[in-house]
Amino acid sequence: QVQLVESGGGAVQAGGSLRLSCAASGSIFRINAMGWYRQAPGKQRELVAQITSGGSTNYADSVSGRFTISRDNAKNTVYLQMNSLKPEDTDVYYCNAELQRGGVFYDYWGQGTQVTVAS
Repeated sequence: QVQLVESGGGAVQAGGSLRLSCAASGSIFRINAMGWYRQAPGKQRELVAQITSGGSTNYADSVSGRFTISRDNAKNTVYLQMNSLKPEDTDVYYCNAELQRGGVFYDYWGQGTQVTVAS
């Protein structure tokens, strides 16, 4: 089992920046990848950024070049640096951890943190 605690959300004007943090605890040795998803009301949850245990990253096309995902292994923490924020980025952002055990995958989610970008 993994627990994910998010922080760093808030309100910012268009063009501003925020940095989200996600601290993991529990069975962290089983984590394959961690990432950030976002979900607006009435919309499906979408992948924003992901980083694997091997260091590979991938981003949604809409945030590529503006957002950067990184990790601090000593702190068991993943960050999402969000620059040049747009009103369209307004969403609830969820931290995700993907675990693998015996070929079976499991997903764990943070509580969600609100990001609001004013025009």
